Amino acid sequence: MGVTLGRTAHSPNIKERKDYSCAVFDADGRLVAQAAHIPVHLGAMPRAVEAVLPLAPFARGDLFVLNDPYLGGTHLPDITMVSPVFLRRTLLGFVASRAHQADVGGMSPGSMPLAEELIQEGLVIPPIRLCDRGGLNEGVLALMLRNMRAPDERRADLDAQVAAQMVGEYRLREVFERFGIAGARQLMTSMLNYAERMTVHALSHLPSGEYAAEDFLDDDGITQEPVPIRVRISLKDGGMHCDFTGSAAERQSSINAVAAVTKSAVYYVVRCLVEALPGGADVPANDGGFRPISFTLPERSVVNASPPRAVAAGNVETSQRIVDVVLAALARAAPGIVPAASQGTMNNVAIGGHRADGSGFAYYETIGGGTGGTPTREGEDAVHSHMTNTMNTPVEALEMAYPFRLVEYAVRRGSGGAGDHRGGDGITRTYEFLEPVNVTLLTERRRRGPPGLAGGSHGQPGGSTALVAGDLRELAGKGEFKMGAGDRLTIQTPGGGGWGEGSRSRPR
Repeated sequence: MGVTLGRTAHSPNIKERKDYSCAVFDADGRLVAQAAHIPVHLGAMPRAVEAVLPLAPFARGDLFVLNDPYLGGTHLPDITMVSPVFLRRTLLGFVASRAHQADVGGMSPGSMPLAEELIQEGLVIPPIRLCDRGGLNEGVLALMLRNMRAPDERRADLDAQVAAQMVGEYRLREVFERFGIAGARQLMTSMLNYAERMTVHALSHLPSGEYAAEDFLDDDGITQEPVPIRVRISLKDGGMHCDFTGSAAERQSSINAVAAVTKSAVYYVVRCLVEALPGGADVPANDGGFRPISFTLPERSVVNASPPRAVAAGNVETSQRIVDVVLAALARAAPGIVPAASQGTMNNVAIGGHRADGSGFAYYETIGGGTGGTPTREGEDAVHSHMTNTMNTPVEALEMAYPFRLVEYAVRRGSGGAGDHRGGDGITRTYEFLEPVNVTLLTERRRRGPPGLAGGSHGQPGGSTALVAGDLRELAGKGEFKMGAGDRLTIQTPGGGGWGEGSRSRPR
């Protein structure tokens, strides 16, 4: 499914960056398998299938689409498709894909504005049939495209997603034809139970007890007040409970995360930890591996937002800080395994405007940075980390598709924190615009660099500047800016924290 989606999409965000996920579910909607795509989708995709189940009865050829974060989505640009799969008249399960569309409407190009309510971020799509028994609902598609910038590119990306769904249906039927309906169902159940046993076994190696930590988002983009995220983790008998009581109340900006995103961040950390613990290697990513994990998520908080709050930054930035705070708490239980903090941001950049011929465009990307040093090795330079896992956008692909160029793309030497094992270095990326554009930034770790661990130093914070008509300006970490032809935007991403008390640092 993933290969089909990546090869047939048109936008660089999906075709080059691989900003999508694909998964398989059983007939009860339980996640059976997910490709190694985007971690933030890991625990959120099941919620999408759950949201589609009330639309039964299903038929072969049905295809459902949604993006509502409060009805199975994460944030509006992530459009999810869900297809029931049949062998003759028997429902075998579901296949699903989620792809980040470069624009879904809203108040700014790229659909990642610093909004105060969800409807400002773009077109909100509840679970709805896009295809009914194989027939495309042209009216639904026309409504979607009419509310999106660069509709031709959006149509091509949506077609690629439909193609991925068709491949998934075909392959899942092959599995059931090979093993038989009863046999394949038994194999699915066995996989779920196996993942649960292995997760419990691995977590049981950690000492029982409670482990707490807190960290902060720089601000909410509207006020300068830091946004605390707190967790208390209870470990006992191979189970883990995460209590986020004390985290900030939801804010009047887009930094709010829905519960599914918070759970995805925790599931990601658990998967990383389990694979590093004795007996935990090669545990499949499925519903069984999530069963030992439970949550207390305070209502109307930044980790469990409610309508009509905006959530675009919650999916991409708050999810990163949730990872950081959960890892910080678990470092007390597994000090020889957990690394120092990585860059802690996706450095989201959305750029939109019109070409010289009048055609519109919308572009979105995230930018890598440094990862934290670990107990056994140095951090990595200039990579995506934790909840993003996307690829680099090649300079050539970007310049072929859009009216701007990159004049610098380099490792930000010396930005990683010092320690026995140094933090990885961040990135410097400078755009020069050939036409007037609207730029949206959603970034973090601009005030305080990623923390070191075990005595290691913090990584350097990131920052952004604009060269406008020869005047160099510092930019806020979150905000929207208009820039003209010939202007330049430079983004410097954070380095990772260092691990250990040593003073080794990377040469500049």
